[in-house]
Amino acid sequence: MKVLFHKNFDKNYQKLPVSVRNKFKKRLRLFMADPFNPTLNNHALHGEWRDFRSINVTGDFRAFYKTLDETTVEFTIIDKHSNLYS
Repeated sequence: MKVLFHKNFDKNYQKLPVSVRNKFKKRLRLFMADPFNPTLNNHALHGEWRDFRSINVTGDFRAFYKTLDETTVEFTIIDKHSNLYS
């Protein structure tokens, strides 16, 4: 699987605490091995994000991604649950 990162994702990622960045790296490895591992709570989104899916990074942080083709996904944003779902 090929994983791309949108510039907005990179921008948000750099602002995160180191502990959250490290957790995302672990979740990304898990995602690449099995995108639907139950730990990730991978689920489709609705509304303005209807073309995207979300995975859990920590109890409060989520990462949204979009499938571009059969082998490529692009992570678009990472932020706190309350900021993303408001």
